[in-house]
Amino acid sequence: MSWTVASFVRLLDEEFPPSWAEPWDRVGLVAGRPDNPVTRVLTVVDVLPDTVAQALDLGADLIVAHHPLLLSGVSSVAAVDYQGRVLHDLIENHVALYVAHTNADVADPGVSDALADRLGLTELRPLRPTEQGRGFGRIGRVNPMTLGEFAHLAAAALPVASWGVRVSGDPARTVTTVAVCGGSGDSFIPDAVAAGVDVYLTGDLKHHRVADLRAEGGPALVDAGHYATEAPWLTPLAAWLRTRTGLEIIVSDANTDPFPFHACATLDPAT
Repeated sequence: MSWTVASFVRLLDEEFPPSWAEPWDRVGLVAGRPDNPVTRVLTVVDVLPDTVAQALDLGADLIVAHHPLLLSGVSSVAAVDYQGRVLHDLIENHVALYVAHTNADVADPGVSDALADRLGLTELRPLRPTEQGRGFGRIGRVNPMTLGEFAHLAAAALPVASWGVRVSGDPARTVTTVAVCGGSGDSFIPDAVAAGVDVYLTGDLKHHRVADLRAEGGPALVDAGHYATEAPWLTPLAAWLRTRTGLEIIVSDANTDPFPFHACATLDPAT
């Protein structure tokens, strides 16, 4: 079968229907002529100059991204900011762009399933169910371990930033039931509390919500970062696309976490 942008869109829309996306989200085909051929695909978390340059270097015909390039309304795509320049690079080089965002978050399997798999979770179910077995996040089980051991497992299993993972809770606490959510999962903390899990791992946790939960008691919290909790999805996504299309599907090796390094205070050994 010869694949085109249009046939790829049909395949992706069947697996991640745009109707599953949140009302504020912007998913689906962003750029590309429907009748253009597709022979090589790059999967990415973020559509940024680095990932677009990688697509051009690889000769990709299509980028499948998780995060939307254009999430808010625009009145111009002039090449005067990075979004405009990226769009011009894509169009001028005949590279199509497709986005699966919150519709991939709630899919089964979806973004949080890949995260749960990296952490070895079993007996998965949605953290916040939507309909027909779908939903945001996942709850699962691990063999009993301490919170400290779980944090080290997460830091080793995920493409975390240089600062590793941040943990709120007693390192000696026993962990068996785990909730996870890829990306920004701060708003699902009440769901993790209601589910009675031992620990909730996600990204972009907010100071006051974490402090309040720690004061009240409840699950331990692990912030592994936004990028690190979504990037694992690219691997099963690429495997599924290879199986369905027989084409060359490449997972981007560009780490687009916006915090590339960290600094720690050092103590004067003389003090």
